[in-house]
Amino acid sequence: MELFVEPSCRRLVADHLGVGVEQLVAGVSLREDLAADSLDLVELAMALEAEFGIVVPERLLDRVRTYGDLVRATGLLIRARRAAEVRAAEPPLRMWARGLPPAGESGGSLERAGWLTPYAAETIAEDAVRAGHGARLELTVAASTDEVGLTGVQHQFTWLGERDDRLPSLPARRHTGSRLRRLTTMIRALAAWRLAAVA
Repeated sequence: MELFVEPSCRRLVADHLGVGVEQLVAGVSLREDLAADSLDLVELAMALEAEFGIVVPERLLDRVRTYGDLVRATGLLIRARRAAEVRAAEPPLRMWARGLPPAGESGGSLERAGWLTPYAAETIAEDAVRAGHGARLELTVAASTDEVGLTGVQHQFTWLGERDDRLPSLPARRHTGSRLRRLTTMIRALAAWRLAAVA
C-alpha cells in the first residue's frame, strides 16, 4: 500500500512544508528536520484527507514523528476506510431468533426469522427484556459466519449489557454446529446479558 501512497504523500508534504522532494526520506523528522509546527501538520492532514478521502484523527498527528510514519499511517487509514466500505456493502446476516420465558414460568416462545438489521436486533432485544428476568434469547446464524460477523452480532446486542453498569460484561463464546452457529443470550437482572454456547 505504501508504494501507491508514497508518491502522493511526497508531493503533498513537499508542497505544504516547502521542502524539496529529495529531502523526504523515511527517517526524516517532520518537526525537527523539516521544521513543521502543529499548524503545518494540521494543514497537511487536511490535504491528505482531501487527497485520499480519509479522516486523520488528531491523536494520530501526535504520534507521527517521521515522514515514513506519515506514509505508513496514511496507508493504514486508507485500508481502514476500504474495509469499512466493504463491510457496509455486505448484506446483513440471515438469522433465526427465539425468546424463551424464564424457567418455571408458563408462556410460549417468541420466534423471529429474517435479516439481522440494526432495527431487527433492537426489536429482538426489546422482546427479550420484556420477557423478564431469567428469560433466554437464542439467536442462530449460518455456520459460515466468520469471526467478524459474530462480533457484529455481539455489537448489535451490546446495549443489553449497558443497561446496568453494576453488572460486569461477560465473555462471549460460540458453538459451531454442522450447519448453524447459535448464540444464546441470558437475560439476567436488569437485562445484563451473555452470549454462551448452546448445548
